[in-house]
Amino acid sequence: MGQELKSRLVEQALAEGFVACRVCRPWDVPEVPGRLATFLAAGYHGQMGWLAERAHWRGDPSVLWPEARSVIMLAESYAPEHDPRDVLARRDRGAISVYAQNRDYHDLVKKRLKRLARWLIADAGGEVKVFVDTAPVPEKPLGQAAGLGWQGKHGNLVSRDWGNWAFLGSVFTTLDLEADAAEVNHCGSCRACLDVCPTDAFPAPYQVDARRCISYLTIEHKGPVEVGLRGKLGNHIYGCDDCLAACPWNKYAVAASDMRYEARPELLAPKLAELAVLDDAAFRALFSGSPVKRIGRDRFVRNVLYAIGNSGELALREVAQGLVEDDDEAVADAARWACEGLTERGAVG
Repeated sequence: MGQELKSRLVEQALAEGFVACRVCRPWDVPEVPGRLATFLAAGYHGQMGWLAERAHWRGDPSVLWPEARSVIMLAESYAPEHDPRDVLARRDRGAISVYAQNRDYHDLVKKRLKRLARWLIADAGGEVKVFVDTAPVPEKPLGQAAGLGWQGKHGNLVSRDWGNWAFLGSVFTTLDLEADAAEVNHCGSCRACLDVCPTDAFPAPYQVDARRCISYLTIEHKGPVEVGLRGKLGNHIYGCDDCLAACPWNKYAVAASDMRYEARPELLAPKLAELAVLDDAAFRALFSGSPVKRIGRDRFVRNVLYAIGNSGELALREVAQGLVEDDDEAVADAARWACEGLTERGAVG
């Protein structure tokens, strides 16, 4: 397809609110199957069994839809206006990952992708399929192949133009669009993202052991968290932004264009004492429209209790004590651990 269509496509994507739009081929990521096999063989995926079950699709995007000739990769900024690390020093408060402090990005990004896809069909014909983190698509390798950015040592996509605060989406199409050049790695000798990780989740640069990653432990991991890791969770109660926030390329971060990514005040630094006593209905009401809702009350309160145990706040011991007989065993176990921790390690009044 001509350069004129490509230029109009990029212009339309930027008008929709994306910060970047690039194109690659579905088969431009031949390194993915080997990387994925190594990751799975090491057991780094933990309880995320779907990564193994759909490895044949995730490893080769051309298998997902054989008729596709091009992949349009898009980035949408959600860069925070505040430093997400500030809350880590407030031990009686919980740290919720920036992306989950307001509306669920899946809904917002997918609507933009669909509008862009409809525009493309109306303008040039062809068929399309849109994906945003809900299908076995290797978005980050495809993003690098398309020239959006490169996969940093923390595994996330990094750009010299907008840092690493961005959601990725893709539009697969049967149209044969002009492909962009792949981006090269610009991490150099920097280790900021690796050294800041509280749980040492990076066995080596560009490798992530999800079983030690706070985002995995607080979101995907079911049941009690390994005792040796609980103290390292700090006050992270949903996700973790430490490695993202440490990246020096964020000095070029682009402000989010959608105000629905701006943190809701009640989720910016919520009080652990208030979160711990949420029942299911209150939890669902507080996190309506938020990604946090997906993990459910029990797993969330489990996380809150780990944060309480790490807080050093004696006043929170009574809150934890009230949950030692909770119906959910992981919650009850976390409550007992929190009470023991506040007693054994000492606490402030």
